[in-house]
Amino acid sequence: MGASQTFTIKYVIHARFEIDGVVEKPDVIGAVFGQTEGLFGSELDLRELQKTGRIGRIEIDLHSKNDRTTGAITLPTSLDRVSTALITASVESINRIGPCSAKVILDKIEDIREARRKVIIDRAKEILHKWNIESLPSVDEVYKEISETIKVGKVEKFGPEDLPAGPTLENSREIIVVEGRADIINLMRCGITNTVALEGAKVPDTIKRLSKEREATALLDGDRGGDLILKELLQVTNVKYIGRAPRGKEIEECNCKEIAEAIENRMPVSELNKQQTTQTPQPTSPQTQPTQTHPQRKTQTPPERTPQRPPKPQIPEQIKETAKTLQGTLEAVLLNDKLEQIERLPVSQLAEKLQQIESVNTVIFDGIITQRIIDIAINKNIKRIVASRVSEAVKPTTTVELTTFQETLR
Repeated sequence: MGASQTFTIKYVIHARFEIDGVVEKPDVIGAVFGQTEGLFGSELDLRELQKTGRIGRIEIDLHSKNDRTTGAITLPTSLDRVSTALITASVESINRIGPCSAKVILDKIEDIREARRKVIIDRAKEILHKWNIESLPSVDEVYKEISETIKVGKVEKFGPEDLPAGPTLENSREIIVVEGRADIINLMRCGITNTVALEGAKVPDTIKRLSKEREATALLDGDRGGDLILKELLQVTNVKYIGRAPRGKEIEECNCKEIAEAIENRMPVSELNKQQTTQTPQPTSPQTQPTQTHPQRKTQTPPERTPQRPPKPQIPEQIKETAKTLQGTLEAVLLNDKLEQIERLPVSQLAEKLQQIESVNTVIFDGIITQRIIDIAINKNIKRIVASRVSEAVKPTTTVELTTFQETLR
C-alpha cells in the first residue's frame, strides 16, 4: 500500500484461498475483479472503486506445491462497514481461478483506525508519564521560584527594640513570630515575609502589643529552647496559633516543605491550653486522700507524647498494590467502599478534590498525611488514608485509619 493511502484507509480485508491446480498472481487478480464485476452495480465495482481511491492496491501472496496453490489476499478499503462487508462477501464467492476450482475464506477484517488509536493512546501514556517526571517541580523549587519572583528585600528593624522583621510585617494583618534573625531569613527564602523575631528569651513589649492587634502565629523550634519560649509566650502574649518545627530541628534549618507543614498544622492556643489542663494532675486534699496500703510508687515524668494510632486491621491486597504503583509519582488515588478506583489525580489537587467529592472510603497518595487532610477526611467520613508518611504534628484520631507505604509492605 502506498504512503498516501495510510491516512484514508479504514479497513483491510484479509482472506486466504485454496486452488486445485497451479496458477499465478495475474490469474488470482483477474478472478477477483472479474467474478465480482456487476454483482452490485457500478457503485461497488472494484475497478471503479480503485480508480476513485476507495479501494487500495490488492496484494496477492501465493505458493504452489503438489499441484495445489494456496495463498492470501489483502484488500484495503476506505468504504463504510456495510460496503466493506459486501465487498468481502463478493470476494468469498469466487469459485474458480484460471482453469481451476478454488475456494476463498475470510480470515479477518482489520480496523486500521482502532489499531492506530491504540498506538496513539499507548504513546500518549508514555509522553504524560515522562512529562510528569521531568516537569513536575518539587515543593522547594516552587517556593524558591516564588521567592525569586517577588524579589524579597533585606531583613528590616521593627519597633523601639529594633526587632528583626520581614519587609511586609508593617501592613500584614496576620503575622508570624519566630525566635531569631536566622529564622526570619529562612522564612523569607521560602517567600514568607510577614515575620518578626523575639531575639531573646524575654518577650519584648512590641511582640505583646502586636499579638493583641494582629492575628499572630508563633513558629518555634522543635527543641527544649522552643518549649521554654512557648511557656513564656502563653503567659504574656495573645498569640492565637502555635506551630513547631519537627522535633529536634530549628526553624532556621528547616526546608520550605517542613516550614509549610508547620504552619499548616499549627494548633490554636485555646486547644493547646485545654490539652495542658487535662494532662495536669489535680492535687488531692489531705482530708480526701485515700489511705495507701502499699508502698508509694515513684512518680516519673511521662515521656514526650507522640501521636498514637490504634492497631491496624489487615491491609487489603488492592490497597497494597495501589500503594506500590504510586510510589515516586506524586499522585493520589481515591477508592470507594468496594475499593474500586474513583479517580487518580496529582497530590497538589488532593485537598480541594476531597472537599468536593463524595463516597470516598480510602485515600492513597504519594505524600505526607497532614492535619488538614485528616480534618477533611473526618468531615467526609473517609475511613482510611495511606501515604508515604504521617506528619509528626498530626493529632491522634480514632475515626480515620492512618497507614504508611512502609506498613503496607509488612
